[in-house]
Amino acid sequence: MAAMDSGEEALFELPLDPAQRAKFPFAESLEHAVNEGFMTADWAEALAPVEATLLDLAKNLETRRLAGERILPAPQNILRAFARPLASARVLIMGQDPYPTPGHSVGLSFATAPSVRPLPRSLKNIYTELESDLGIATPAHGDLSAWADQGVILLNRVLTVAAGNAGSHRSLGWEKITNAAISALVNQKKPLVAILWGKDAQTLSTALRDTPIIATAHPSPLSARRGFFGSKPFSRSNELLVAQGAAPIDWALPLNAR
Repeated sequence: MAAMDSGEEALFELPLDPAQRAKFPFAESLEHAVNEGFMTADWAEALAPVEATLLDLAKNLETRRLAGERILPAPQNILRAFARPLASARVLIMGQDPYPTPGHSVGLSFATAPSVRPLPRSLKNIYTELESDLGIATPAHGDLSAWADQGVILLNRVLTVAAGNAGSHRSLGWEKITNAAISALVNQKKPLVAILWGKDAQTLSTALRDTPIIATAHPSPLSARRGFFGSKPFSRSNELLVAQGAAPIDWALPLNAR
C-alpha cells in the first residue's frame, strides 16, 4: 500500500523543514483540525469515535519527535486524505505507509510533492498502467491532487512514518483511525469503488462489505508484472461507478505540476 508505498528506498536527504516542528493538527481536537482547515466537518464527525486515539497518537508522535525522530509527512499533511469532503468520495485507493524518503510523502497515498525527481518506482508503474489503460500521457510529477479533487480518497493505512524506516509506525494506533474512515465511507451507502493493490490492502476486503472492489498485485517493481500491469483499474473503476449511477473519474493529470 504507499506499501504499498513502503518498499521505496530513500533516495536522498533534505534539510529539516521548519514545518516539521509545527504542532500536530490533531493534538488538540478534531474541532481544532476542522477550524484550521486540515479536515472537513463531515470527516471529523465520522472520526469522532476515535478522537481519543488521535490525541494519544499526537502525544506519541511528539515524544518521538523530541527524541530526535524525523516524522513524515510534515504535520500539516498528515490528515490530507481528510481535507476534502467525505460526502464527495467516489473511489478509495488504499496505501500502507507514507514514503519514508524526506520530501516525498505528502499525505496522499502514492502521491509525492510536485518537485520530486525521480518519481518513486510504484508511482511510475501506476502511470505506465494509466497510459496503457486509458491512453493518458504520463506527467513528470507525482502530484495526484487532481484525483483527490474529484473524490478519489488516497488513503494510507498508516498516516505517519519515521524518515528512512518504512513501516516504523505500524501498530501505533493509525489502523483504528483508518478503520473508522473505511467504515464511514461504506456507511454513506453512496456509489463507491475500492482499488486494493497488493495482499496487505486486500485484507480490508471484508471491512468494505458490498463495495465493488478491484484487487490486483501491487504496482511495486517486485510485483507489478504479476498481475498489476494489464489490470485496467482506471477504466474498470469508471465502469463500476457508472453502473452505480455515478459520474466517472477524469483520471488525466496536468502534465505540469501545480
